[in-house]
Formats: sequence, structure tokens, C-alpha cells
Amino acid sequence: MDPRHEKLAHILVNHSCQLKSGEQVLIEAFDLPDMNLLQCIVREVRNVGAIPHVQLRSNAITRTWLLTADEATLSAAAAIDADRMKKMQAYIGVRASDNSAELSDVPSNVMEMYSSKYMKPVHFEVRVPETRWVVLRYPTPSMAQSANMSTQAFEDFYYSVTTVDYAAMEQAEKPLVERMNAAKSVRIVAPDTDLRFSIENIPVVPCFGRRNIPDGEVFTAPVRTSVQGRIHYNIPSRYSGTVFRDVCFDFEDGRIVKASCAGESKRLNEILDTDEGARYIGEFSLGVNYNVKQAILDTLFDEKIGGSLHFTPGNAYTTADNGNRSGVHWDLILSQKPEDGGGEVWFDDELIRKDGQFVPDDLQGLNP
Repeated sequence: MDPRHEKLAHILVNHSCQLKSGEQVLIEAFDLPDMNLLQCIVREVRNVGAIPHVQLRSNAITRTWLLTADEATLSAAAAIDADRMKKMQAYIGVRASDNSAELSDVPSNVMEMYSSKYMKPVHFEVRVPETRWVVLRYPTPSMAQSANMSTQAFEDFYYSVTTVDYAAMEQAEKPLVERMNAAKSVRIVAPDTDLRFSIENIPVVPCFGRRNIPDGEVFTAPVRTSVQGRIHYNIPSRYSGTVFRDVCFDFEDGRIVKASCAGESKRLNEILDTDEGARYIGEFSLGVNYNVKQAILDTLFDEKIGGSLHFTPGNAYTTADNGNRSGVHWDLILSQKPEDGGGEVWFDDELIRKDGQFVPDDLQGLNP
């Protein structure tokens, strides 16, 4: 047993979910190549006196199910799974995959139906607002290949960024939270990017291992109709099995009025047409985990890159709510590190971050 499994399990149960005796937790595992981490999580759950419920899922089975599903099937499954989720105080999702493109040939209209009829009622309407939840990836050779790393090197990278000192991260994020709470307007500047929006009176949420592992971001949301300008995301993103590169959005009064990318613009616009809210932004976040130094084509890691930001079309979290609702929540990422073209983040008229490094004295504790 890799001792790093036990350390990670301890973080998930005690720090992320803060489980207490008698509480119930759903542990959902996708395509795990072995059960070692899962066993450690179950043991740790029982060590604190909580009650584990374990469900093993397969992306290949999900694909077959979706290819045969209709609206009634998805709604019936959602009703059962949402009812179960309502009985949980916590949720741990451990996600692996032998083939990250397993769902890439599921028709877009089916994926849109899956998002609105299953994912939205189970996860966006119950799990996210009503449980203490955390989701993470599990290191696999396919992830290592996607990151262009050896399996051993990727595992070392994985544990170095997932088992950081989250208590120290919590303290370092506090000055940034104060500044974001005080700010009225934000401007983002980067190559092919000049974006302005308001965050006035929208709550600010620091993230330090309570929702995602790895973690390291501080997020809010723009006032829904305030976004004006253009953004060019420079980090590739995989969504529903398809890889999107060089995604560009043009905004007018908060709405994405033009969307393009390299080679997949039709599919991109199909996703944005899922529902009314998919063309509005539900989250704005600054990445502050400087142990995550490179993109690996996995959003849970890439959105935490120190010196990055993500600007998310789709559903807003209720903890930082601008009122936008959608079956989509797609964290698209712009890195402002010098090697990625640099850039600036301004709050009101003050330069907050330049080329991925925080500028004000009170934010120096976030820099590497």
C-alpha cells in the first residue's frame, strides 16, 4: 500500500469533508484501476465513525447507457440518485479513466439531455449546494500520457499537488478574499484578450481543499449582464470527450455573442446552446496553486495553475451566485504566466497580478 494513499484519504475525510460520527458519505469511484485508495478512504471514514456508501461506475457502461437513453430514462435515474444524494451529508468522487475520450462519440444532443435531465438535478441542485463534497482524479497511465509524462513522474507530480498544506493555503488566500470582496470592477488583459466586468456584491469563496483535490483558487462570479469584451483561452480543455483549443468568446452585456475555437467551433456552439444560461458566465476565479506548474489537459488540475484564471460559461455556484442557471459549467482557463504570453488582472484601478505574479504587498504570500 502506497503510504501516500493514506495521507490523501486522511485529507479527503478529515479536511475536505470534515466527516463526523454518524454522518453518511457517498463515495463514487469511476474506472479505478485498483481499490487501494478506495480502501483507505473507507477505513478512514469508519475511523471517524461515519457511514460509507460506495458506488463503482464505468465510463464505458455510461456510454452504452447514454447511447440507448431517452429523456424518461434519464429523468427516472435522476429521481432515484437525487433522492439518495439528499440523504448524504458528504460526497467523495474519485475519477479515473483508461480512455478520457470514452464519451466523445455520444451525440451532442444526448450529452445536452444528460446534462440537463441527470447532472443538473442530481449534482448542481443537490450535491453541490446541500453536501460537503470533494472530487478528485486518480493517477493512471492515460493521464500520464495526456500530460506527456512517464507514469512514475506523473504519480510523483500528482501527490505533490494533491497533498499540499491546505491549512497554510487557507491563510494565504485571506488577503485576496478581502480585496475581491471590496472590488467593484475587474479588467483582464492578455494577448487577444481585453475583458471588463463587475463583481460588486457577489460573494467571494476561497478554495483550500474543501471541494477539489488538488485545490488552490479564489472564486466569485461576474454580475450576469456586466461582461464586455473578448477573451482568448490559451489552455486546451476537454469537455464531454472532445478537446477544445484556442477558445475565443466575444461578450455583449454579459452574453457570449460570438464563439470560436480551433477545429471544433460547431461543437463549441452546440454546447453553448444547451440552454439560456450556457452563454452567460457563472464563475470567475484566480488560480493560486503554484505547485501546479503545467497544464495536463485535466480541468481539476489545470484550473488551479498558479498564475492562471478561469472564466466559466454556465451555472453559477450558489455560494457565489449571480443568478445564472444552466446544465453547463465549463471551467475554461487562461494562463497569464510569461511563457504563456503574460497578462494583467486589475481590480478597479489597481494592478493586482502581472504575468502570473501578485503585485500588492499583502498578496505576496500567494506567490511561489
